Amino acid sequence: MPLIDLLRRRRSIKKFTERPVTRAEIETLLEAAVLAPNHRLTEPWRFYVLGPDAREAYGRALGVRKARKIEDPDASRTMRDRVAAEHRALPCMIALALVKSDNPEIAEEDYAAAMMGVENIMLAAVELGLGTAIRTGGVMGDDAARAAAGVAENERIVAIVNVGEPAETPGGPKKRPASELTRWVG
Repeated sequence: MPLIDLLRRRRSIKKFTERPVTRAEIETLLEAAVLAPNHRLTEPWRFYVLGPDAREAYGRALGVRKARKIEDPDASRTMRDRVAAEHRALPCMIALALVKSDNPEIAEEDYAAAMMGVENIMLAAVELGLGTAIRTGGVMGDDAARAAAGVAENERIVAIVNVGEPAETPGGPKKRPASELTRWVG
């Protein structure tokens, strides 16, 4: 399939079927990730494929963060348990981490490379008939989330990619054409 078609078909998938993602499919996705451009060839990315227990523990860490906003203790507990169960039920979760750098320029370049690796995972998934959803946010720096994913001390999580066979595929968002966002500078 032409690349432009893959780009147009990629969607953030919220619901997956119960079909497991095979090890071979995951390895194909990870091989696509490391093909991303990487200035200085630092190869900063590290991949953590989370099994059911790790997915549940990660979900529990996220659920705890969400539950803090709920005053009712029963509703708070329900939130923690629901988010943990939802994560356990995911067909596949990949944590993409990168090796920390004290050099701000390298750190920025490595982050950009890691996120290009995420895009490669997502496009390769479309080609395989799979769907993905990228997750980022404050939980990436949460110690319990990092421990659940098995991420090393000298690394930080930059994204979680949920992967599976889409149960439903949403329509695409309305986006402005590039021509409206482009200035030709002479």
